[in-house]
Amino acid sequence: MTDVAVVIPYYNGSKYIRRAVESVLKQTVKPAEFLVVNDGSKPEEADFLRALAAELGFATLDKENGGQGSARNAGVAATKSPYICLLDQDDFFLPNHIETLRKAVRNDERFGWAYADLMEADGEGRIVRSSMIKAHTTHPKADVFKMLSEDMFVLPSASIISRRAFEKVEGFDPQFMGYEDDDLFLRMFRAGFTNTFIDKPVTVWCINPESTSYSIRMSRSRWRFLKKVYAQFPSDPIRSRYVMRDLLIPRFNRAIVGEAFQAVVRPTSYRGKTLAPHADELLSILQEYKNLVLAEEWVSWQTKLRISVQAALIATKSRLLNEAALFCAFVYRKIRGRG
Repeated sequence: MTDVAVVIPYYNGSKYIRRAVESVLKQTVKPAEFLVVNDGSKPEEADFLRALAAELGFATLDKENGGQGSARNAGVAATKSPYICLLDQDDFFLPNHIETLRKAVRNDERFGWAYADLMEADGEGRIVRSSMIKAHTTHPKADVFKMLSEDMFVLPSASIISRRAFEKVEGFDPQFMGYEDDDLFLRMFRAGFTNTFIDKPVTVWCINPESTSYSIRMSRSRWRFLKKVYAQFPSDPIRSRYVMRDLLIPRFNRAIVGEAFQAVVRPTSYRGKTLAPHADELLSILQEYKNLVLAEEWVSWQTKLRISVQAALIATKSRLLNEAALFCAFVYRKIRGRG
């Protein structure tokens, strides 16, 4: 047993939670505390968790639904260990997860977190890649602007976090249901805490269609994250740092424009079917994003023109579709009236 608390947020996850829990219970080094936080699941899903807890012997905590970040915060607040390992309900630890990460902890008040590589798998846990973190960006984290320019690929499920650092930055920002990980580690980095990367997988990251990454919640969080970062890093011509122009637009433009396009122009595509019910919201995000870009002095007129044209074309398509739908409904009522 060691000085580590493991927290799993749980939301209607009966399909996967046994696998996650058993991976914690089978660790080569056992956690001092182990808590699963029920984040307002349906009654039958909450009953499933309670029955599993009675069978396998772990603690649970019930709370109203507030999202994964909120559930993680509640779990950390309910434990006392100086180090925290988090696990998503659909992922699972490799047997030496805690042992490997705990060895990387430095006896230093500035230590923030250590993180490792992951294996990628499908929803059933079948491995797709045995290593994936290094393929996407650089490690460990040493440059805030590099951290802003792309996804950080620091996953809580493959990390050990200092309670001191976590509490110093007040944990996860509950407004996010997506990008909460980047936001947390970015704030810990800016608060002066250090990080260490372990070039070894300790977790299996299972990607499935129910993931938040494919939902409207990710779209909302992306936009909120962009606004939060831009507020913290306005353009600074003295130091030649233009976060909106050089980092945020290249990173997020394709997703913001593309999701509105899929929802409005291609609603029958695989991605469009998920997004089409939220077309108005995605159009609103696109409009707000366009206005933010237009108001930024240091963005080129060519970029402003391109984004304005993209937004206008998608909005026009939306209006035409709405007008066509209204006309069809009008004709249908007339025909029925004659009948």
